[in-house]
Amino acid sequence: MHLSQNLLSGKHKYLLGVLLLLFVVLLSAAFSTDDNDDFNFDKREVLLRKIGHELLLQSGDSTSRVLPVKKIADHEYQISFENELTFQPDSLVNLTRRVLAKDPHANDYIVNVLNCGSSRVAYGFSISKSKKDDIVACIGRKQPKSCYMINIKFRPTGISITKSGYLLGGLSFLALIGFIFFRSKSVKSPKVMLENQQPYLFTLGSVQFDAKNRKLIINDTTIELTATESRVLLIFASSPNEIVERSRLQKEIWEDDGVIVGRSLDMFISKLRKKLEIDPNIKIVVIRGKGYRLEISA
Repeated sequence: MHLSQNLLSGKHKYLLGVLLLLFVVLLSAAFSTDDNDDFNFDKREVLLRKIGHELLLQSGDSTSRVLPVKKIADHEYQISFENELTFQPDSLVNLTRRVLAKDPHANDYIVNVLNCGSSRVAYGFSISKSKKDDIVACIGRKQPKSCYMINIKFRPTGISITKSGYLLGGLSFLALIGFIFFRSKSVKSPKVMLENQQPYLFTLGSVQFDAKNRKLIINDTTIELTATESRVLLIFASSPNEIVERSRLQKEIWEDDGVIVGRSLDMFISKLRKKLEIDPNIKIVVIRGKGYRLEISA
């Protein structure tokens, strides 16, 4: 019984360990995308600067600077310029589409060209993964020379959604592990309580064993048992006709006292045999190389 319980406990711990290992791997995969995120975002900023550079060239300006690209919100960037410029809307649309095609995560985005002073939208368009969903207007109307800022907002895809998926999946996985683990604990608890609530009276053949009061009773005869004798017999009585390992007896009876002596066990077994002689159908036999067995004949 103890061996089977240990095996079940071992399997339970092994399963829990495997599940936790899978969870750690899942989280590691999620957070290992951080380096890729940084690289892709840096690459995106380079592409945005390229848009600003080529727009200045189209405006006839090859000397003024494109100012540092700003990230003004999640997935939204701003391109600004040192000097005023003019631009052709269709050229800006084609330029933006061509350059951002090199960003694998830039499938859907909105471009707004703002006047620096008022922040009003001077021109805007939307590009989608499906070209038929593009929104592009006012092509062919050249914009006057002025101070402009270009805001480009990307739909969150790829990197962010992948990481969110990993994290949400990881949290769900952890919740599942917790549910399985604690549910199995709660299911097992009543069983353990029932096993521990052993009755005090055992019927061994024609002998009644009172474990609480440490007595053997047959007819009108009562035989007193010592505390240790009673503990040894209780183990046998709980597993009649089953092999009880010698190591188990030594562990459960004497380990708490800090000393395990093989001869002590033999002595108590011998004393129990003599006291059980009142019923010839009850015997404690030696199972060589294993332990003992309390045999009760019908």
